[in-house]
Amino acid sequence: MIALRIEEELDRALDADDPASAQQAVRTARDLYRAFADGIATADPEVSRRIGLAWLELNSSLGSAGVLGAGAIPAERDMMIAARSVISDYLAENYLVDDFAPRQQLSPLPETAVLSGRDIEVPPSLPPGSDIFDQDPLPLLVLNFEEQGIDETDLPLVAYGDMLFDSAQIFGSPARDLGIACSTCHNRSDVNQRLFIPGASHQPGAIDVDGAFFNPIFNDRRDDPLDIPSLRGLRFTGPYGRDGRFASLRDFTRNVIVNEFGGAEPTPFMLDALLAYMLEFDFLPNSMLTADGMLTDEAPDAVRRGEEIFNRPLAGLGDRSCASCHVPDGNFLDRQAHDIGAAGPAYEGARAGAFDTPTLLGTAYTAPYFHDGSLPTLAAVVDWFDETKSLGLADAERSDLTAYLEAVGSADEPYEIFDAENTTFRLAFSELMTFASTLDTLLPRRDAEHILLLTDTVAADLSADASRMSNLAGRPEVYALAERLAEVGAAVREADWETAAAHWAAFKADAEAIEERAF
Repeated sequence: MIALRIEEELDRALDADDPASAQQAVRTARDLYRAFADGIATADPEVSRRIGLAWLELNSSLGSAGVLGAGAIPAERDMMIAARSVISDYLAENYLVDDFAPRQQLSPLPETAVLSGRDIEVPPSLPPGSDIFDQDPLPLLVLNFEEQGIDETDLPLVAYGDMLFDSAQIFGSPARDLGIACSTCHNRSDVNQRLFIPGASHQPGAIDVDGAFFNPIFNDRRDDPLDIPSLRGLRFTGPYGRDGRFASLRDFTRNVIVNEFGGAEPTPFMLDALLAYMLEFDFLPNSMLTADGMLTDEAPDAVRRGEEIFNRPLAGLGDRSCASCHVPDGNFLDRQAHDIGAAGPAYEGARAGAFDTPTLLGTAYTAPYFHDGSLPTLAAVVDWFDETKSLGLADAERSDLTAYLEAVGSADEPYEIFDAENTTFRLAFSELMTFASTLDTLLPRRDAEHILLLTDTVAADLSADASRMSNLAGRPEVYALAERLAEVGAAVREADWETAAAHWAAFKADAEAIEERAF
C-alpha cells in the first residue's frame, strides 16, 4: 500500500503543471519512502546509496518558478523520468510483487533480500509520520533544590538520576535504539504534547506503552493509548499509574523500565538516583494561589465565583463537590481512584473504569484532558461534567467554573525563555556537564557499570548537540569534548583507572574553557 502511494505521488510529480506542485508531490513520496529506507540500507547499502542519489536527481530536475517569475528554471523531463525509474523499478521488484515469500516477522526488508536467505537484522525504525522531538515551547523545569539555591553538581545522586531520565540506555530495543528516554514523553517533567507514533498513539501527546511496539511480552492485546501525564509535583501525586495501581514510585519506575520498555533490571543505585531526581520535580509557581490552594488577591471576580461553585455540594455528584476529590489544600487531589464514567466498561459488570484523581495544578498547559485526551479544553471538561452528571449549571456558572480551573491550572511562567544568554545549546550543554560531574563521585568508587552508562549516554548526547550548534566554529571543540568523555569510558572498560582519571581531568579543563567562551 505504501509503495502504491509512492507511485501515485511520483505520477503526480511528473504530471504537475508547475514546479511547486511537483516538489510537494516528491516531498510526500520521499516521506513515504522512509518506511522502506532502513530495510533497504540494511539489506543492500549500495542499492540504498543509488536510490538516494536518484531522489536527489529527481529533486534537482523539477525546476523552479523563481521569484515573481524571475530566475525561473525549467524542469529537466528526461532526468526526472530516469531518476523516477530507478526508484520505481526497485519498488516494483521488491514491494509490489504478487506473492511475498514467507517471513518470520513483518519488516521493511526488500523481497530480493528475503529470497536470498541471508540472515539480516533490521534496525528498529519509527513509522512514517512519527514525531518524538521536544515540545516547542519547551516547558519550564522547576526543581525543589534549585529554588532553594542548591547547585545540582553538589547532589551527585540527583544529577545521576537526571542523566538516567535523559538516557535511552536504560530501556530495551526499540526504545533504546530510537533514542527514546523518559524525557522524550515527559519534557522537563511535563507533557510532550507533540509526541506521536502511528500505531501507538491515537493523537499527539498520547502513547500506548503496553502494546507490542516497545515490549511484545508486555502486550496486553488492547488498543488503549493514554494521554501522557505530567510529572510535576510527583512526590505529592501518589499512587502512581493512571488507575493508581502502584503505591510505590519505586515499583512504578521499575515497571516502566523493565516491562513497558523492555529494559534490563535496573540496579538499586539507578532506582535510587531516578527517584532522588524525580522527587525534586515541583509545580509551577502561580501567584493566584497560596500553598494551601486558596485564591490570592490577584484572582479576578469570575474566578472567585468559580471557586464557590467548585466547593458547592451538587446533587449530581452525590451531594459532594468538585473539591471533594480535587482537595485544594491537598494539591487539588485526594490520592484515590474514582470511576466517573469517562471510560466504558471492558465487559458487562466490569469495574475497570476507575482512574487516579489528577491534580489540577499546571493543567492549563497539559491539554487535552481525561485519561484518553478526549476533551480538548477545560471548558469542555466543565461541560462534560455538567451534562453527564446533570449538575444543572447555568451558562454563566459554567463560564465562572472554567475561569477558576484555568486560574488554578495556570502559572506565572510556564515555558523556558531562550535568549542570547540562554540558548537551547547552552541549556543542553549545561545539563550534560552536570551529568558528567557525577564522575567525581563514581571514579573514586571505581563503579564501572554506572560510569559506562554515563559516558555512553553523555558522549553521544554531546555529539548530537554539537551537530545542532549555530556556532559552526565551535562544533569541533564540542565533538572533541565528546571524544574525551568516550576515552574515559574506554579506559574504564580496560580497568585502567589512572588513565580514566587523566582523561576526566582533561575533560573538565576543556569543558571549562568552552563554557568561558559561552558557546
